Amino acid sequence: MEIGIDSFAAMFSKNGGNGLTDKDAMAQLLERMVHADRSGLDVFGIGEHHRKGFLDSAPALILAAAAARTERIRLTSAVAVLSAADPVRVFQSFATLDLISAGRAEMVVGRGSFVEAFPLFGYALEDYDELFAEKLELLLAIREKETVNWSGKFRPAMKNQAVYPRPVQQPIPIWLGVGGTPESFVRAGSLGLPLMVAIIGGETHRFRPLIDLYREAGKSAGFRPEELTVGLHSLGYVAETTEQAVADFYPGYAASMTTIGKERGWPPMTRAMFEAQSGERGALLVGGPEEIAAKVLRHAKALGGISRLTFQLDSAELPHEKLMRAIELIGQRVKPLVNIA
Repeated sequence: MEIGIDSFAAMFSKNGGNGLTDKDAMAQLLERMVHADRSGLDVFGIGEHHRKGFLDSAPALILAAAAARTERIRLTSAVAVLSAADPVRVFQSFATLDLISAGRAEMVVGRGSFVEAFPLFGYALEDYDELFAEKLELLLAIREKETVNWSGKFRPAMKNQAVYPRPVQQPIPIWLGVGGTPESFVRAGSLGLPLMVAIIGGETHRFRPLIDLYREAGKSAGFRPEELTVGLHSLGYVAETTEQAVADFYPGYAASMTTIGKERGWPPMTRAMFEAQSGERGALLVGGPEEIAAKVLRHAKALGGISRLTFQLDSAELPHEKLMRAIELIGQRVKPLVNIA
């Protein structure tokens, strides 16, 4: 199983009010990406948001900066908000990243869980799904052929137009990032695309019926089981012991989830809710290396097998030093335990 990190370059409250500037936060993020490479992790993903509190509005640029400083780690979006982007420019950006990184670029594309990108780029929110379906179709067409003939509803038609540069990888990997919408799982399966499932709450095993939908749709479309790859994106944090991980993680996590909850209609985060989420079947991966490795394996079994898991470490506003140690523990202790089992 590939193990990696996802980051939203989050700066919810200036890293707990310690005066960290955006410039310094970006420098620290790049340092963590280099550290992930050196710690033996397989992949590092950068999200995309267009709101205060996040520095990831241009993920391909961050990934390119990391590509020049790393050697082996794969670099991906997590996710690129394709519904509000031009597929031509998305492809060009990640093809360029693939050239810079010598074939280590990937894309995870999705509709996005926040909606600020739609008015920002002049799209109507009521076209949320139709935009994504059309733009994904064009992105896949560009990946398949240099010269494209295509027409749709939301973008001018392309008539014998070539798109450059072309990536090192043929084809460059494109994953479909999904939440909990059954139609999204079916879409990924029907297209034979690898699936990245974001599970940020609840009990992970409850996603098994949706993943089964993905596999069934892929089989019906003629794809082999080994072509239907499943990855998991989970909030988490690893420290030397479970007690230390909880002590470090809970205060910032409760504060950030309560803040986001006000926008989304969630109740305030409580310690009881946190303990349920971080328990044996809960989605949070917070604990010591041995406990988290065992939990990852339980989640993989419950979902019928996964090939990639990424830890989203940004949700608790932890200081840089603790995140660096968490990355080291995930790469040097969690990953070997998962892959030796």
